[in-house]
Amino acid sequence: MTIVLNGSDLTVTQVVAAARHGENVMLAPEALSAMAESRTVVEEVLSGGEPVYGLTTGVGERKAFLLDPAERQRFNRRLVLNHRIAQGEAAPHDVVRGAMVCLANSYAKGVTGVRPELAEMIVTLLNEGFVPPVRTLGSIGQGDLGPMADLAHGLLTRSGYQVAENEGLALVSSNAFTTAWACLAAADAHTLMDVFDVTGALDLEAFGANLTCLHPVIEQTRPFPGLAETLHRLRLLLAGSYLWQPGAARFLQDPLTFRCLPHINGAARDALAYTGGILQLELNSSQSNPVVVVPARNEQGNEQGNEQGNEQGNEPGNEPGKKEQGRIVSVGNFDIGPLAAALDFARIALAPVVTSANERMVKLLQAPFSGLPAGLAAIAGSADDALSELATSGQAITVEARTLAHPVSYELASSVKGDGIEDRATMAPLSARRLADMIRLCARVAAIELVVAAQAIDLRALHGPNGRGELGLGTGRAYRMIRELVPFTPADGTLPADLEPVVDLVSRGGLTAAA
Repeated sequence: MTIVLNGSDLTVTQVVAAARHGENVMLAPEALSAMAESRTVVEEVLSGGEPVYGLTTGVGERKAFLLDPAERQRFNRRLVLNHRIAQGEAAPHDVVRGAMVCLANSYAKGVTGVRPELAEMIVTLLNEGFVPPVRTLGSIGQGDLGPMADLAHGLLTRSGYQVAENEGLALVSSNAFTTAWACLAAADAHTLMDVFDVTGALDLEAFGANLTCLHPVIEQTRPFPGLAETLHRLRLLLAGSYLWQPGAARFLQDPLTFRCLPHINGAARDALAYTGGILQLELNSSQSNPVVVVPARNEQGNEQGNEQGNEQGNEPGNEPGKKEQGRIVSVGNFDIGPLAAALDFARIALAPVVTSANERMVKLLQAPFSGLPAGLAAIAGSADDALSELATSGQAITVEARTLAHPVSYELASSVKGDGIEDRATMAPLSARRLADMIRLCARVAAIELVVAAQAIDLRALHGPNGRGELGLGTGRAYRMIRELVPFTPADGTLPADLEPVVDLVSRGGLTAAA
């Protein structure tokens, strides 16, 4: 199915489909008309000779310098070249493709003042599979200037497109790079939460936990949406499990990381829902500066007068009764503080999830908590380390993931740049990149947790006082998938040599789809 861009209803799911799965993209006819109309305003304003930021003047601290009309096109070409200040390794291909989708959709809104041909060029190269190299570092989030200049340079070089007035600025002064990375990370975060439900449910069976932690009274007395969804998913995963039988629980109350599993995962789901709402708004908002104000038209297509003036004061050109004129307005729409803060919130909410998952894994390896041989050794009382050392690996990765939860949206490197004008930074690109990095680390913790839980489940059947009964329908499927990749560690056996197949299973969502 083709994704149609109109600047108003692009979704995270569609960005992921185009970025990762090659879904075809096209511009809506009304979007092409809106871009053409806003470009007409740009041409009219340019012909009027008034100073317009970035069109007839320089940018940043050079905004007071007027451009010679003959130099404007050259200035826009040099804007792209002069902003190629990004550094570091190239961004993943799906991030670059996502940025192309977000950029084209922002133009489709019809307020940037670029020609329709620029958006069509981006969509054409996207559908052809072209991915220019874009470096990841060097953006403070007030427009992804460095990465977007890399992207623009690659697109212009490949296509031979000649930028006109305003188009060089519109190519680099966008947060499409951050927005795309945030979309992909947010989608992966939802997959990760589904995985942590599976690993948590397996932990409950491996531990012989008390399933009063899933009692319906919980959502009745604490009606958080994320909590209710998590409880529902855990009950489905554990349907038919031996833990539902009377007397199956080993303790009246389990450690908090087991007992509060629904609350921990549920809180993260609520945080991700908030982030998703902010991201949906950002996807379909203008991030450009300046913004083109197109005259309103009546049903006959004629320009309407502004009979009521401006609600916040009669600005020049908006006097009551005067015909509204097309205008170009300098704004700060490149400040995406709401998204930067929402991504910070998502990482903060994920930290307790991964911390608790690691703690459950470590407790399963400890005989006083699990009631099983230390290290989940096949023979109790032996000197075999068995899986003990996986606790060290899990702890190290968990700590590294937790450090990425530190919020960055309040950071500011300097207020001196641009003669003190550019004294604000959202650091949104770092916020998005850290979420993606944190998710990759969390997937590794989940993989370790799954291997340990599977070993404990096998030993529970051998060493439990009453053996172990049937696993849940969902957890049983998940257990079998793990055992296809990592066999039981027998007496005098060694740790699994490679957990990468399990990490891959977790990361691509294969485990949750089956379970």
